[in-house]
Amino acid sequence: MIIIGERINGMFTDIAKAINERDPAAVHEWARKQEESGAHYLDINVGPGSKEPVEAMKWLVEKTQEVTDLPLCLDSTKYDAIEAGLQVCKQPAMINSVPAEMPKMERVFSMAAEHDAEVIGLAMNEEGVPKDAESRIALAMELVATADAFGVPTDSLYIDPLVLPCNVGQDHGPEVFETLRQVKVLADPPPKTTVGLSNISQGVKNRELINRVFAVMAMANGLDSAIADACDEELMESVATARIILNKDIYCESYVDVFRKSNR
Repeated sequence: MIIIGERINGMFTDIAKAINERDPAAVHEWARKQEESGAHYLDINVGPGSKEPVEAMKWLVEKTQEVTDLPLCLDSTKYDAIEAGLQVCKQPAMINSVPAEMPKMERVFSMAAEHDAEVIGLAMNEEGVPKDAESRIALAMELVATADAFGVPTDSLYIDPLVLPCNVGQDHGPEVFETLRQVKVLADPPPKTTVGLSNISQGVKNRELINRVFAVMAMANGLDSAIADACDEELMESVATARIILNKDIYCESYVDVFRKSNR
């Protein structure tokens, strides 16, 4: 299970302030904390309020790489910003994200091929997020076919079935689990899967508990990775324990510590 640390994001007040003032202290702090907690990638997002997203992305990438060697997941709807970030990444990165819309897929998969980047593909198009697993899988197949056409290996593609908050889209949960299962038969090698974990608990109480339970249930249905709070100790313990139960890791008494150190 790959954990993509979510915290270096301009939607958080301290990161937005860091970007606006070009003060890297908060960026350095969260990069170190997430790596120490066991994150395998760090999501880098300048947020919606940045007036200069291209320069802000370059700055965030450079400052994050001053204190960590973890690979980065460049997160923006502005593809010029992602491209600028890719150009200063010290190692191959992940692009977050692209929907199943041809002009956007052409732009993103061409960037991915040029920079040897992985890609998160969203099971949605111009019409939005489908309700049922069958429609999500059809969109996932479009992403797989387009990635292949641009020379991006299918196992470098992460399909995100898109999780809605459980208080407004409760009936989507089982459809997400079914999508996770079916993605594995779309190609050989199959694409990987991911979710924005905190989306399931947006606007509800007991957010941490809901996130943890959903993560474990999704893993049992084939989830490979999640953009999540790597500093949630109980979440990381739950993920490590699920990997033992699913026979993904060899059991030892210190299996939680082993999982946390698996990014190194």
